[in-house]
Amino acid sequence: MRPTPTASAELLLKLYELRRESVLREARTWFAMEFNPSTFEEFVALSSGAHSAWFRMVVSYWDMAASFVAFGAIDPKMFQAASEEILVVFAKIEPFLAQMREQRNQPEALKHLAEVTQQFPDAESKLHRFREYFRGLANKA
Repeated sequence: MRPTPTASAELLLKLYELRRESVLREARTWFAMEFNPSTFEEFVALSSGAHSAWFRMVVSYWDMAASFVAFGAIDPKMFQAASEEILVVFAKIEPFLAQMREQRNQPEALKHLAEVTQQFPDAESKLHRFREYFRGLANKA
């Protein structure tokens, strides 16, 4: 059974309200602007260092949101129209996801995040553009 547009909109608004919470806002800003690993070692250091809680908060939030889509609670097209930030998150972690899963012995970690992100139209191209954009910002810093 497909979710109604109204039910999808209501859940998307709830997700938006959660994103406005002050600590999650700080975490999202840190993730967007300062979480720019170029190696797996940097990924581990940034995701388990002083901002470990922020890292976990951002990626678990988006994995949870993606699970709503994966299980049919939110219409995928409506989610895609309202939630492009998920692509930024996945663009930053995807190069390290396989190693992270192996190292932590969690073969399905962030499964919904990966699955739903890949369903976006032109996902690979968008992910590439986001990676290049944030790599450029990191290089300027």
